[in-house]
Amino acid sequence: MPKRKRKPKNIPTSDVSNEDDIVLRETTPLQLRYYGDPVLRKRAEPVTEIAEAERQLAVQMLETLYATGNGIGLAATQVGVLRRLIIVDIGEEDDEEYEPLVLFNPEILSAEGEIVADEGCLSIPDVTAEVKRPEKIVVEGIDVQSKAVRIEANGLLARVLQHEVDHLNGVLFIDRISGLKRQLLKDELLRIQQAERPT
Repeated sequence: MPKRKRKPKNIPTSDVSNEDDIVLRETTPLQLRYYGDPVLRKRAEPVTEIAEAERQLAVQMLETLYATGNGIGLAATQVGVLRRLIIVDIGEEDDEEYEPLVLFNPEILSAEGEIVADEGCLSIPDVTAEVKRPEKIVVEGIDVQSKAVRIEANGLLARVLQHEVDHLNGVLFIDRISGLKRQLLKDELLRIQQAERPT
């Protein structure tokens, strides 16, 4: 999910270790998948074990997210990997600084309230629409150290988490708007679907 343009992060060069934080090593960002790619409509499979391969995927996804310059969330399906893994980094919001979040097998346990806000997607570039979502949610998942985590989120964090979990279920934000609004976006969606992309 994209947001405003952000300042490039200073990414240290290192391997993923058993420390609490994920540290990026120099790798090539993964190839984003775009609207029209069948993988975006598939349901991702649960991650049964968080080993080196899974941690490295998380590292590559973080690097891919930062390489976009304006991304704040990414699901594994958006890079063609059908595993239940999401990355979120909303940076600073409401004078609070958020750390990057890596969640395997995220599950939304509860939701309350309702709020409408503008939403976009890295896999549907240059298209935005107002989407109604729950305002507050509780999410559980597993971090890179295989520890269970529980997050009570509201505002932008709640929206991004819902957006990325939707991706893991093959749902795009445009599925959550009216048919009339989707019809108005038809030409833009067709342009994205027909665009030539690097393979």
